[in-house]
Amino acid sequence: MKDLMNKVAVVTGAGSGIGRSLAEALAARGCRLALSDVNEAGLAATAGALGDADVKTYRLDVSDRDAIYAHAEQVRSDFGQINLVINNAGVALSASVRETTDEDFQWLMDINFWGVVHGTRAFLPHLIASGDGHVVNISSVFGLIGVPKQSAYNSAKFAVRGFTECLRQEMTLENQPVQVSCVHPGGIRTNIANAARMGKSENAEAQRKGFDKLAMTSPEKAAQIIVKGILKNQSRILVGPDAWGIEAVNRLLGSAYQPLVERFSRKNLYR
Repeated sequence: MKDLMNKVAVVTGAGSGIGRSLAEALAARGCRLALSDVNEAGLAATAGALGDADVKTYRLDVSDRDAIYAHAEQVRSDFGQINLVINNAGVALSASVRETTDEDFQWLMDINFWGVVHGTRAFLPHLIASGDGHVVNISSVFGLIGVPKQSAYNSAKFAVRGFTECLRQEMTLENQPVQVSCVHPGGIRTNIANAARMGKSENAEAQRKGFDKLAMTSPEKAAQIIVKGILKNQSRILVGPDAWGIEAVNRLLGSAYQPLVERFSRKNLYR
């Protein structure tokens, strides 16, 4: 996919953050957009910012498998084709393994992992039929390294990475006209930390302030990096200088990165 003009792009979680900035970046390149979110007010604000772009919005809960499959059929009916799917919707949870409830763990996995799986599988036949398709799944730097108090989030993002890398290989081996990219953002200045669920012993305000200090990249910059990665057919798209640093440490040290994370966490998460 060398040109996005008149391509039909599906973006989940488009009501704010990276999703909104992706919608803006894709519209600027001439994409026709199918945007979804559970936050209808945010979704309307995104659409309102896109001027005269060809946009349709949909309320979608990505934790609902049947809703995702129905959404794929609706988008195909509305636009006639689907070329690009960006499974971006996600939530956050900060809690130790001991404090994470089954309900919270399932809530996060249903959105961050199963939302990606169902979003990929529901749209994949339409992407193949287009003859020029691309799947983009948003993982995280937490899909590269483990971080204390992020067991659920790590589980989902590592799983997204494995699922996406497997799919890319399958599409190549099957000679299918679908490219596949996995995105690993570092700290992005979005509202995800403010909306995160917290364990009962967590200091929510301290956690959010800590995240704000680490958020090095704007959503607008993140979107530009992702779009460029799509056009270059990058298998792994690293977003932000922290993402490049974490990927390098992981590659060079292997599991020996863990003492570094422990020292950082002792200073910033266990005070």
